[in-house]
Amino acid sequence: MRIVVVYGGEKGQAWRDAIAAQLRDAQVDLWQPGFTQPADYGVGWAPQARFFIDQPRLRAFLPTGAGVEHVLNNPSLPPDLPIVRVEDAGMGEQMIDYCRFEVLRWMQRRDEYATQQAAGVWKQLPESSREDWPIGIFGLGVLGRQVASAFAAEGFPVNAFSRSNTASAPNVRLFTEANGPDQFDAFMRATRVLIILAPLTPATQDKFDRKTLQRLPPGSYVINVARGGLIVDEGLLELLDDGHLNGAALDVFRQEPLPPQHRYWTHPKVHMTPHTAAVTPMGPAAKQIAEKIRQLAANQTVTGIVDRTRGY
Repeated sequence: MRIVVVYGGEKGQAWRDAIAAQLRDAQVDLWQPGFTQPADYGVGWAPQARFFIDQPRLRAFLPTGAGVEHVLNNPSLPPDLPIVRVEDAGMGEQMIDYCRFEVLRWMQRRDEYATQQAAGVWKQLPESSREDWPIGIFGLGVLGRQVASAFAAEGFPVNAFSRSNTASAPNVRLFTEANGPDQFDAFMRATRVLIILAPLTPATQDKFDRKTLQRLPPGSYVINVARGGLIVDEGLLELLDDGHLNGAALDVFRQEPLPPQHRYWTHPKVHMTPHTAAVTPMGPAAKQIAEKIRQLAANQTVTGIVDRTRGY
């Protein structure tokens, strides 16, 4: 069995070595332009268009991270090639920690206390309880379910929006597209902190524009740990400026790195991180990818196969 690793960044050799360590009986190569030795499986991130042209005999491609739009948008991707995504592999705990930190920072008014400290002001601000902070999870996939369950276990009211009725999480109020067009409005109006955890697809591209975000109650907050393309930046900024939204925590952006002139850099209500909310742990991910390759090679059922019609 031959595996070829393609990685649009400096970690390509490290990923090759991690996969090779898990599949010691396989030939594992690092793809570079001009490498045309036929492989059985491809593994990697952001492959160049040339990669799939050079590798016409692949039986499947396995991305090294949770997102798959960088593969699905590849103009040379064969129409019938299975894409098998990583499922969690340690990213869930990181995502929970990131979202929990931001919610507690707002709930405990830490930014306001920091401003008071800078001004030399000693003043206790009114407190609030978890019951006053309903969380809304948009996207109830592998990571969304973990984040929803974590907040519910800590006593927060939790709402979630999903496309189908099959998704669920303990002690989470579920709104679904399948139950009618009014469900999304009801979900937004019941939410104080919107956490976006859905994949970027044609259906979710620009989903959260000004009109949509304005359905959140006044004084709400937004966390985006999915993809930057789900939010229309201008709409979010307008609602932060006029006070309808109190804050936003953004880990993903339409263009990365974020251009230095973008208003997010200096907006007082925006917390920014450079796409670090959940970094794929190489060891656990390589182990999971290797196991999926073994299953595929043995013609066994494998989880995580991407539905191209849905985009995830």
